[in-house]
Amino acid sequence: MNASAVPRDPRDPRDRPARLTVGVVGSGRVGPTLAAALRLAGHRPVAASGVSDASVRRAAVLLPDVPLVTPAEVLARAELVLLTVPDDALPGLVEGLVETGAVRPGQLLVHTSGRYGTKVLSPALHAGALPLALHPAMTFTGTSVDVQRLAGCSFGVTAPDELRLAAEALVIEMGGEPEWVEEDARPLYHAALALGANHLVTLVAQSMELLGKAGVAAPDRMLGPLLGAALDNALRSGDAALTGPVARGDAGTVAAHVAELREHAPAAVPGYLAMARTTADRALAHGLLKPELAEDLLDVLADGDHQGGSGR
Repeated sequence: MNASAVPRDPRDPRDRPARLTVGVVGSGRVGPTLAAALRLAGHRPVAASGVSDASVRRAAVLLPDVPLVTPAEVLARAELVLLTVPDDALPGLVEGLVETGAVRPGQLLVHTSGRYGTKVLSPALHAGALPLALHPAMTFTGTSVDVQRLAGCSFGVTAPDELRLAAEALVIEMGGEPEWVEEDARPLYHAALALGANHLVTLVAQSMELLGKAGVAAPDRMLGPLLGAALDNALRSGDAALTGPVARGDAGTVAAHVAELREHAPAAVPGYLAMARTTADRALAHGLLKPELAEDLLDVLADGDHQGGSGR
């Protein structure tokens, strides 16, 4: 086989981007972290934009000595620009930068939105920019600990074929692991991450509140080992890791849960019912919940909805 036809590892120095000047448009929790990680890899952050007090503080901690300037000035100074603004703001930002002539031919424009691929950067592509979508599948605090958490973090990567190796190399330089996501699959990919991570925070916070109402002095200490084991089991075994009264078909226990929640935490009832129904469906489909027990369980869940609707 011709050696030139053998795909090279993105870690191969020949495929690594040259040392680049880096700019950040949007100094939220993500941008300064990624720029700090790129600095550790040898790139040079030169400018950032941010107007809120929190943005200024984050930039001062993660990017000391990097000046805060306007977005247009960031693009004027940097060869690689991180566009790290909220998803809904990204299309307008790109269009505005192009309309004002801020985008330069050959400039790497990297957005970190999970929702979008590279099509959202089409206006900049027409202006000669090189578009990359690099989304870290990680939750950020806006502190220096985030840089360490990038080690082994998966990134959803979307880029034109000719930039694929460069995109993957940048991810590896930040300590991450590139995972290729097709353009059309980005919304589903992002929904999956939000379903798991964002909703997990809501569920855990709600669980801690309920334990507190039940008199548990340290809900976090009680939940830590339990949730850690549940997460590990779920990642290893998927639906086979399901346990608890819904998966067992304990309709009486579930009815007692609904009654208690309705009395002490009525706002938690809709979420409990929705997750219980989904859990029952998955347990039934995977043979964990016996069909003869599922009927009574589903009746309880339906009754819980009716009670909520009647205001009882």
